[in-house]
Amino acid sequence: MSEINKAAVIGTGTMGPGMGAVLERGGIEVTLFDVSEEALEKARQGVEIARGILERLGGDRTEGGSISFETDMDAALKGADIVLEAVPEKLEIKKEVFAKFEQVVADDAILTSNTSGIPITKIAEDLKHPGRVVGMHWSNPPALIPMIEVIPGDQTSEAAIEATKALIDRVGYHTSQLKKEVPGFVENRVLYAIMRECLALVDEGVVGAEELDLNVKWGIGYKLSVIPPMQLLDVAGLDIYESVASYLNSDISTESGVSETITKLTAEGKLGLKTGGGLFEYTDEELAELPGKRAAALIAVRKTLDSQDV
Repeated sequence: MSEINKAAVIGTGTMGPGMGAVLERGGIEVTLFDVSEEALEKARQGVEIARGILERLGGDRTEGGSISFETDMDAALKGADIVLEAVPEKLEIKKEVFAKFEQVVADDAILTSNTSGIPITKIAEDLKHPGRVVGMHWSNPPALIPMIEVIPGDQTSEAAIEATKALIDRVGYHTSQLKKEVPGFVENRVLYAIMRECLALVDEGVVGAEELDLNVKWGIGYKLSVIPPMQLLDVAGLDIYESVASYLNSDISTESGVSETITKLTAEGKLGLKTGGGLFEYTDEELAELPGKRAAALIAVRKTLDSQDV
């Protein structure tokens, strides 16, 4: 297909506004769709926050980008060169909206899903043109994390993959292309493996939640942001890794269920920031200040990483 100039983001929620703002800055005409004016009002606020973050980050801006808002899906999809689906993580909902996409968009329009792990093959299996369906998994918050996973389904065409990668390059982000799909893709598999071991250590009474986070933030997180895991293996020495892994791997959690720390808290209705407390408790003042503080810290870290070549 020709260059992508118009995009439809279907579903605003947590990530849609940030995705839209990134595309807009790359010179894309974007329409954000959701089912109600109330949802779109929240999306407008989210777009303004994301625009502010992108301004603070600096970097290139391409002229011609814009964002509009729609509660009519047909109107949102009209003329779209690419569709970015960001509806709830339920396969039946995704299949329903993808079937709708096919009724409205051109046959060569690219259809992408921001699913965190539902197989792209399953999403595309009942469509007339499954070859143009590709996973485009953004990391949250999308205005701050400049990496997008590209995941092919069994029938995804090379043309769809290349068009998606070209768009990611156009907005100045990094592509992580999977050679094949697996549940959870790559980012979430690595993240959930880390969180499983962290929770196992808390469950077993080895360490408290606050001290655990201290270990990860300054012990490995700080280091991994500069020297990621595969490079770290070379730094440490493969012989050293082989030696330590030979006795440590068998002791690391292989829990296939969910941590008792988590199930206990969710049963009590303690779900994290959304309920004012989870593993930690938050005052109203902290809840109001945390998003801005964390965004500022992520901006500073990203600027530093962008300026380095290591």
